Amino acid sequence: MLSDRRTFLAGAAALGLAACAGKSGRTKLVLGDQVHLLESKAEAAGALNDLPYDVQWVNFVGAAPLLEALNAGAVDTAPAGDLPVVLAASAGVPLKIIAGAISSTKDIGILVPGDSRIRSVAGLAGKRVIVSSARGSISHYLLLEALKEAKLDRRKVDIGFMLPNDAAAAFAAGQIEAWATFGTYQLAAEQRGARVLRNGEGINSGLTLIAASQAALDNPAKREALRDVLARLRKASLWSQAHPADYARIFVRQTKVDPKLAALIVERQNPLLIPPDATVVKPLQRVVDRFHADGELPAHIDVASIVDAGLFPA
Repeated sequence: MLSDRRTFLAGAAALGLAACAGKSGRTKLVLGDQVHLLESKAEAAGALNDLPYDVQWVNFVGAAPLLEALNAGAVDTAPAGDLPVVLAASAGVPLKIIAGAISSTKDIGILVPGDSRIRSVAGLAGKRVIVSSARGSISHYLLLEALKEAKLDRRKVDIGFMLPNDAAAAFAAGQIEAWATFGTYQLAAEQRGARVLRNGEGINSGLTLIAASQAALDNPAKREALRDVLARLRKASLWSQAHPADYARIFVRQTKVDPKLAALIVERQNPLLIPPDATVVKPLQRVVDRFHADGELPAHIDVASIVDAGLFPA
């Protein structure tokens, strides 16, 4: 999958994936996604039928490669957890937050195999913990804050990073002692018997953000298309909350996951799309301040400065 991502990024400019023109010269949006969550929801709700512009979905296995694609101009939007978006902005990626959502913080966790002798976060001393997907991810934040909570110096834990699909395979093969992960990957591991040492309750914000590239926002035609897409995705989120079983069926078709797993995913990851107002900005700023104090952000970010609230439907 990593090689696929590199191939995609390398060919993006040549293919014109993020170009303004689509079929017959129409405006084209390239919408990034993770594990088909947004795409399947929009399809289930019929939210993107009869569009006056063209849309292409591009799916990624984690926030790091998705935000890399946003920076490369290969996608116009990127739905990702709170910290990956802020980390990208802190590193100079030209983006703005245009929408948010709040999911269950049980959807992030530090896992060990079911037969592991590790019984608590304190038991990670001297162990190797793999974080998915990268430094600055929501799972990384959970691990660092959980270590603080357990009064365990992070230097006593060997922390590594892997993309979630690679880590999932290694964890299933018994090659990982502990794994900080999230979402679909976490639920799939739990279904196979993994045990949760600590989830994100009381630590993570539960925020998912939709970021748009500054280039797309500065393009008048794309900006209007993004305004319309957000209104449609908002309606899709309302529909999917009212019809979770229908949403789950489409998700199964898109991802080929087990229907029981899909039902659990929809139960935990079916939030309402909300505007990037104080409900988003205030908790995100608290997380940013703590992560910066930990030395994990290249530069401090004033969250309000990377928000464009003008696109979300009133």
